[in-house]
Amino acid sequence: MTRTVTIIGAGPGGLASAMLLAQAGVRVRVIERLAVPGGRTSTIATPDGFRFDLGPTFFLYPRVLEDIFTACGRDLRSEVDMVRLDPQYRLVFGAGGELLATPDPARMEAEVARLSPADAGAVGRFMESNREKFVRFAPFLEQPFEGWRDLASPDLLKLMPMLSPWRSLDAELGRFFSDERIRLAFTFQSKYLGMSPFKCPSLFSILSFLEYEHGVYHPIGGCGAVSAAMARIATEMGVDIRYEEPVEGLEFSGRRITAVRTPRGTYAADATIVNADFARSMTRLVPDRLRRRWSDRRIASRRFSCSTFMLYLGIEGRYDEIPHHTIYLSKDYRQNLADIERRHVLSADPSMYVQNAGVTDPTLAPRGMSTLYLLIPVTHRHPNVDWRREAPRFREVALDQAARIGFPGLRDRIRYEKMLTPDDWQDDYEIYRGATFNLAHDLGQMLHMRPHNRFEDVDGMYLVGGGTHPGSGLPVIYSSARITTDLLLADLGLAAAPPRRSVPDARRPRPGSPVGAA
Repeated sequence: MTRTVTIIGAGPGGLASAMLLAQAGVRVRVIERLAVPGGRTSTIATPDGFRFDLGPTFFLYPRVLEDIFTACGRDLRSEVDMVRLDPQYRLVFGAGGELLATPDPARMEAEVARLSPADAGAVGRFMESNREKFVRFAPFLEQPFEGWRDLASPDLLKLMPMLSPWRSLDAELGRFFSDERIRLAFTFQSKYLGMSPFKCPSLFSILSFLEYEHGVYHPIGGCGAVSAAMARIATEMGVDIRYEEPVEGLEFSGRRITAVRTPRGTYAADATIVNADFARSMTRLVPDRLRRRWSDRRIASRRFSCSTFMLYLGIEGRYDEIPHHTIYLSKDYRQNLADIERRHVLSADPSMYVQNAGVTDPTLAPRGMSTLYLLIPVTHRHPNVDWRREAPRFREVALDQAARIGFPGLRDRIRYEKMLTPDDWQDDYEIYRGATFNLAHDLGQMLHMRPHNRFEDVDGMYLVGGGTHPGSGLPVIYSSARITTDLLLADLGLAAAPPRRSVPDARRPRPGSPVGAA
């Protein structure tokens, strides 16, 4: 008898799960509220030819997705054209100075020594230390954590001195770099998790390590092109993807989910995977009485990530002298983070990320034009900030900040503009409190302390995405799909896809296609 699975959400985790389940012979239906695949990893396409990634704008550590494609008889590099960036990004420090981050070890050592002579030679020591950390810890990011007994694994306990979970990410980088600007260059990546490097556990030093060891990639067409390729492949494999079909409710028999209800029908299945935002979907779709551990009250008490203020700009002309990615780090970075995480107010000098993708990818704009993607980390939705009043003012702050870091005359060149605030993330994209990076990744909300891949409160329900283990960020979201589908297939008595590869020797980074910034 053919088993059936319904997946709520065609985000990256849902699409990866659909491919793996279809490969195992499961009949899969994906229900998607939006008109396009990808969720937050989708494409904004305008009538006049501009294309923007809605959320993630680069691809890090593609091995996980490569394994999923291989398990499904496909080759990621054949399906998606990806370019390895060099420089990876340009860092502008409000405290003074700039740094062009490059995956070339000698050039990166020279860049760091130029900015901070006292830190000459430290990059190599950092890389060597994190190379071993990553190789030894990565397998634990590819297995489920369903209770404290999994955490008490002898193999994991042996790693505790190396992982030093009691140490903050900034303190960990202090072992290698004396200059605070250089520490920021290797810790700002905690923002990929929506966290401060002064609170984020030291384990996550592997994020910047992965960038330098395995590269930062731009998929031609943007990260949304990866989602589109996955949706196409899933459809070719027999997956039924239904767009513009919001889920209105779920049906249960006791504590077991039995069906998903939409305006077009009711879909019964042997199991259901939730790829929608965890907190938002649970509080809207699953009765509170069924959730023993993750009640409405408990969810409301959890720590959530920051949100983002977004400007998507189609502009006349190009900024070819500016690299693909620019990151501005506020002069008082600690104050900026406190404004976001503790005070819940808007900073006068906010940090900012700008993607200038036209220097790499001409497919994203009409000839002679280009796109800019501006992101400012801000507090998630909070009574302290009324975005109906603040959004126009903060737009001017964002454009002024962009001008200061190398994009002069921007206002006069805007031909298309879209703005998103935390209110929009919650109301238009169904994200709880607009917290775009989901639950925070502190020690009390990692591994078995996150909602489990085999959801512990509802029988027959499984989770993928940033709200479950291992956490936020595209590589670990894809990993969550592998973990979840392995569990689900075992529960259905079916064979999983071929085993994943062991973690590769990090001393042999994959070859890329280096390109210049212009």
